[in-house]
Amino acid sequence: MQGNKGRDTEPERQVRSILFQNGLRYRVNTRPLEALRRTADVVFPGAKIAVFVDGCYWHGCPEHYRPARENVQFWHAKIEGNKARDAETDQLLAEGEWQSIRIWEHEEPQTAALRVIAAVQATRVHTAGPELAAGRDARS
Repeated sequence: MQGNKGRDTEPERQVRSILFQNGLRYRVNTRPLEALRRTADVVFPGAKIAVFVDGCYWHGCPEHYRPARENVQFWHAKIEGNKARDAETDQLLAEGEWQSIRIWEHEEPQTAALRVIAAVQATRVHTAGPELAAGRDARS
């Protein structure tokens, strides 16, 4: 288990690279909420968006998860605990007015990054006001 990376996995790096190429700047492996003792893989503090790139095995992907053949009870409890913690994290972030985006490691990085880009841009339009959202400067 020590060989399993907890951060900077290949799927995370691919998604972050696409986000950066599209001009987005973000924080990596940061707590979205100070009181929340959990970190998100990519955080947009201004937009209040936390992105999690979840491994199919560790987070119980409905498409790819296959139960362990050894020590079945331990691994079942471990994966179910991870899923419950993920749901609780999403709920706590929502209560703090944050948006949580979950990406499975098997997702196409470009498609996943486009979801994140759309969410960040939607918050910018929403907070910019009607003048900027319509492409006009408020001074004109």
